[in-house]
Amino acid sequence: MKSTLKKLLPFAVVGVISGATTVGAIQYFGQHSNNGDQSYFTTSAPTASFVGMNTGATGDDFVKAAKTTVPAVVTIKNYQSRTSSRASEQDLFDFFFGDPFGGGRGQQRQKQQQAPDNMPSGMGSGVIISPDGYIISNNHVVAGANKLEVVLSNKKSYIATLVGTDPNTDISLLKIEEKGLPYLNFANSDNIDVGQWVLAVGNPLGLNSTVTAGIVSAKGRGIGILGSQGKATNPIESFIQTDAAINPGNSGGALVNTNGDLIGINSAIQSTTGYYQGYGFAVPANLARKIVEDIKKFGIVQRGFLGVQSLDLSNDQLIAAYNKQNKTNIKVGSGIYVTGFGDNSGAEDAGLKKGDIITKVDNYDITDFADLSMSVGSKRPGDKVQVTYLRNGKESTATVTLRDQKGGTSTRTKADLSVTEKIGAEFDPLNDRFKTEYGLNSGVVAKNVSEGSEMAKIGIVDNYIIIEINGKPVNSQKDVEKVLDKYQGNVQVKFVDDYGRIYTKGFKMP
Repeated sequence: MKSTLKKLLPFAVVGVISGATTVGAIQYFGQHSNNGDQSYFTTSAPTASFVGMNTGATGDDFVKAAKTTVPAVVTIKNYQSRTSSRASEQDLFDFFFGDPFGGGRGQQRQKQQQAPDNMPSGMGSGVIISPDGYIISNNHVVAGANKLEVVLSNKKSYIATLVGTDPNTDISLLKIEEKGLPYLNFANSDNIDVGQWVLAVGNPLGLNSTVTAGIVSAKGRGIGILGSQGKATNPIESFIQTDAAINPGNSGGALVNTNGDLIGINSAIQSTTGYYQGYGFAVPANLARKIVEDIKKFGIVQRGFLGVQSLDLSNDQLIAAYNKQNKTNIKVGSGIYVTGFGDNSGAEDAGLKKGDIITKVDNYDITDFADLSMSVGSKRPGDKVQVTYLRNGKESTATVTLRDQKGGTSTRTKADLSVTEKIGAEFDPLNDRFKTEYGLNSGVVAKNVSEGSEMAKIGIVDNYIIIEINGKPVNSQKDVEKVLDKYQGNVQVKFVDDYGRIYTKGFKMP
């Protein structure tokens, strides 16, 4: 079997990343575009082994759930150009989309090939959640696309509109123009139990409408994948872990209960090979539903924050590193240790102090950071939560009003966003030395370019130099904001890459 897979499904190892809070190495695996999706893969130590548990013991229950789910699960084809010559961008492309041309990454960089327009760069899955064509999937399934094609289980094909994405939860929302579509209902994912039977439905390895069965292996699982691999700035990880077989192509597909109700969106696997060997991870339905509701109603995700700097007491490595650096003697345990506060912190205003240990938010027990990110990240600015904490061994409760990252307590729409928030980047002035070296009379340096933003879509990354916008020289962030404030229509951007090459590209102002 293994030899057959190797012949049929060549894949490219695309990078190795290690982090301060990760034991061992994390390897990324790409897959041939005809079979692969933009799936995330984490790799455990080579000596580790995982056992899948798939059975048809409950027979009729599985048949009913499969008949309900399969028509509502779609294939998503991601089309994008391969024009970048930067090595890091090539690595990222291979990680998400595999190697559609065959051969190694070195050959790709030498030939600088570009994918044909009629060839998808990668494929994943999605779930229809309304009869009028709204489809939920993963952010990494649609990342970087200039065209998204949706294929139903009956083979009908549509060009989809990307309504919005959220890298922090790895959720995206698409729309196709159709009526009377089969769809799945969201279940209350808080009510699932470990050991409960579930089905994973998607399009793994190019095998459309594949159904696999397993159990819920764990809840509230954080695996550190969104921040390290997905470019999330404030990741929310509280995955449902399952042993139902999931492979490249399942990303964005459905995890359902035996009633056929949607309890999660499949997003990642843990394996030593990049294929099913161990466990899959799904975004809980309650969180996914909140994200798509925000995108539909406001155009952006509404995210509330406690405003605390924290330490996960369940992570012994983090505790050891913190104690060593700060000469403290914090003990490993359960809960979130408050190490400080951000600006305009709702928690600080409510009376929390450094050294407090958060143990509960509302009725949700907080044992680790995954619990905290889920309990708070699923709420909006202005929401009030009851935070239970320990101070010197004594339990207390405070009412905290959640705020956004700018300290606001009200929801915002796209119209309320600043120019830099709308286009997804910030800008620093270009110093005179760089102007001289590049032979420029104007320019700003891009920083904090958001994944999937308008600036990212035209190929701009951190440290690229923006010379002009709409034909006007820019020398500060204020210049950029002045040119684009209240502007509607097509935006022309003239910029310089790392190698001094000048490009002119554009996008429509959101």
